[in-house]
Amino acid sequence: MTMRLTFYSGGWLYAALVAPILLLILIFFYLPVGLAFYWSFFLEQPFGGGAQFVGFDNFARLLGDAGFWAAARRSLVFMLVSSGLGLAAALALALAADRGLKMSRLARNVLIWPKAISVVSIGVIFTFIFNPFLGIFAPVNALFPGLWNPRIDGTQAFATVVLAQVWHSLPFNFIILLSGLQTIPDTLVRAAAMDGAGPWRRMRDLQLPLLTPQLFLTFVLEFIGAAVEPFGLIDTMTHGGPGDATSLLIYKIYTDGFQAYDLSGASAQTVLLMLMVIAMVLLQFRLERHVKYER
Repeated sequence: MTMRLTFYSGGWLYAALVAPILLLILIFFYLPVGLAFYWSFFLEQPFGGGAQFVGFDNFARLLGDAGFWAAARRSLVFMLVSSGLGLAAALALALAADRGLKMSRLARNVLIWPKAISVVSIGVIFTFIFNPFLGIFAPVNALFPGLWNPRIDGTQAFATVVLAQVWHSLPFNFIILLSGLQTIPDTLVRAAAMDGAGPWRRMRDLQLPLLTPQLFLTFVLEFIGAAVEPFGLIDTMTHGGPGDATSLLIYKIYTDGFQAYDLSGASAQTVLLMLMVIAMVLLQFRLERHVKYER
């Protein structure tokens, strides 16, 4: 039985196949981004009725707002902590799966399941898990009343959102790191073992250096994703509270724009957040020059 390759010569067919996704990207990404840039230079009325050009006044107002800087600091801490924990957890699980430990084949399938769960569902589940009266810490609260209550403790609420974000990002990081580990030639690992290198030595001196490209890629993508992905978690778990402890910049944009009707301020914050993400991407390309992908 022979296989026949078919090539399409009509360029219109390629355009027709790509047109739907391009239309969706235009409507749901480029158009909102363009409006955000436009509104950031105008003083928009909450319910329409005209706009006044104010130049960079919206940005000046934000840069002098203590609430904006507090949300930006919380966002940066969240991005660093969730990215670091997510990368460490995915690396540990990938190393265990690559070594073929007991139940590792089943774990490979189970660990990718969270990717099929929506962020809102994960937020609802983690809210129940860490409920002070019904969750896993309920017995602790029975012995020490009030020891765990993320509803009134900002640090505990922040920690629950971080753990939910780590769980949400675990499948993607796990797949990338496990794929990188499996591309390392097995002969190198066996040669190191024959030379007397133990498991920890082989991981430190052999596997991790060869896994640098994947580690770098997952950290950058996770760091950027942590800037915009937690909105669904925050909206279902904490609503930015208690006391704005979990009000990250992405959620502050929502509350300022859709609850306080400050469209101009929310648009300016969107532009600043976008510039921060772009700066991270540019930093990635700059640091990428120092990463060697040849093996």
